[in-house]
Amino acid sequence: MILINIAALIVAVAVVVLVFALIPLIRELKATSIALREVVLRMDSDIQPTIRELHAALADLNVITSGAAEKVEDVKCFMSAVGETGKGLRTISSVVSGAATALSNSALWLTGAKVAGSFMLEKLTKKRG
Repeated sequence: MILINIAALIVAVAVVVLVFALIPLIRELKATSIALREVVLRMDSDIQPTIRELHAALADLNVITSGAAEKVEDVKCFMSAVGETGKGLRTISSVVSGAATALSNSALWLTGAKVAGSFMLEKLTKKRG
């Protein structure tokens, strides 16, 4: 029985030593948990404005993209009008080119006729004179 009492006394002393060793650890864990809670609260207070700013930026981006999507149809219409204008200008250019060619040819014929007429008139006036 004395052996059991000695073993119980050794276990009791070991538990007391263990408790004295664990007290600083428990205090350190408590201080660490308090510091961690402060860090989490500080991060939460810093992150909330950033999240609000991100939501505002996303809302602005949504407005911009929806506005751009609405203007895509206007741009398509504008590009179609530009294409039609280009076709019209090509038609006008070909008509003007044809008219200029015709005028150039008629001017050549007219010049040729004037020269021939002058030549014939000169020949006739020399024969009579």
